[in-house]
Amino acid sequence: MSERIGEIADGRADEAGTLSDLALRSKAHWGYGAAFLEACRDELTLKPEQAAGTRVVRDSVGTVMGFHLLAPDPDDRPGRGELLMLFVDPSAMGSGIGRVLLEDAVASAARRGWTALRVESDPGAEGFYVRHGARRVGWVPSGSVAERELPLLELPVSAA
Repeated sequence: MSERIGEIADGRADEAGTLSDLALRSKAHWGYGAAFLEACRDELTLKPEQAAGTRVVRDSVGTVMGFHLLAPDPDDRPGRGELLMLFVDPSAMGSGIGRVLLEDAVASAARRGWTALRVESDPGAEGFYVRHGARRVGWVPSGSVAERELPLLELPVSAA
């Protein structure tokens, strides 16, 4: 891995605030205004136990540059999981961190015996997932903004 990307490691409970802030900065990258971002704050705020379940990429000085969080499928479909979050700090977008995180998420899913990941994607990030083998399977209501729909994607665990 390049020095810019650093190593991927387990997140820590005490990084919940750092990861939440990074998620909001990453969401803001898509040009959303302050009111929209405030509406997303609760959904993008990690609890310490969630932060402890993340996988993070830190740069050479230890700054978190991105993370992902997996969960079991919300519909309890056997062999499936969900990519709840994958965020990259805007300063590191285009550096390969997103790809590294997605590959790690897929490898983690495979170790859990999952064959596919559900992804509720921001419309701006949909192309990233599609380039890595995901396909749109529908739309889901936003958990943060009324009357907004998000692309629902499915990513085979062997795809990334």
